[in-house]
Amino acid sequence: MKAQIERNGTTFEVDLNNPIDISIPLSASEDNPIAWYLGKPKIQPVRFDNWIGAVKNGSSTNFNTIEFNPHAHGTHTECLGHITKEFYSINQNLKNFFFLAQLISVTPEKHNEDWVITTRSFASNLMLNDEVSAVVIRTLPNPLDKKSKNYSHTNPPYLSEEAVQFLVEKGIKHLLIDLPSVDREEDEGRLVAHKAFWKVKDIHNVNSDARFDATITEMIYVEDSIKDGLYLLNLQIASFENDASPSKPVLYAILNV
Repeated sequence: MKAQIERNGTTFEVDLNNPIDISIPLSASEDNPIAWYLGKPKIQPVRFDNWIGAVKNGSSTNFNTIEFNPHAHGTHTECLGHITKEFYSINQNLKNFFFLAQLISVTPEKHNEDWVITTRSFASNLMLNDEVSAVVIRTLPNPLDKKSKNYSHTNPPYLSEEAVQFLVEKGIKHLLIDLPSVDREEDEGRLVAHKAFWKVKDIHNVNSDARFDATITEMIYVEDSIKDGLYLLNLQIASFENDASPSKPVLYAILNV
């Protein structure tokens, strides 16, 4: 099935028959990616006395309780409530779910002991225009173990503050990346990339021009076979009243570009 979408007077033809899921599924196994020093997620049947909520144990249904942290256990989308004293929910701030996105592959640069994504790393790859409001960043190299890696204490690559400011200046509202954070793993709580992206100047009293409708999605995975370029992005979240939600970003190829 094909569909047409219009952005600022430009019509794009989209292939809806071949969705490209760039989320990492959550599982209670050693294959689940982990960050921020937590253990793996738990998915377990409910137990009441001698009753176990599992068909294999004689129950009429499977009745599992799931324990996980959206920031630590897989693909998730967050709003500025992630870094503010006042509560803001991703469910209340993300109200549109389809965006024109550009997928780019980026090689981080070595800065002392860190690998950093700078403006120079990707500026030449961006072909942004008024229609594009989302950027999907695939970091290189792109091994499959990103889908099951324990990132804790590994100091993964991250975005420089200047690179984030560049994206904001270009009108990017939705940033997706295959890393556990846009910021350094241990940065003494500065979170300069998060603050720059949401334009949050004071976490205790959020400024009126902060970007409430902007989102950051972390821990995606984009297969090597998926070419850089323009896509229609469907950014799906669960209806969690929380700063972040597990999410399922899906790309659709655009046929007339």
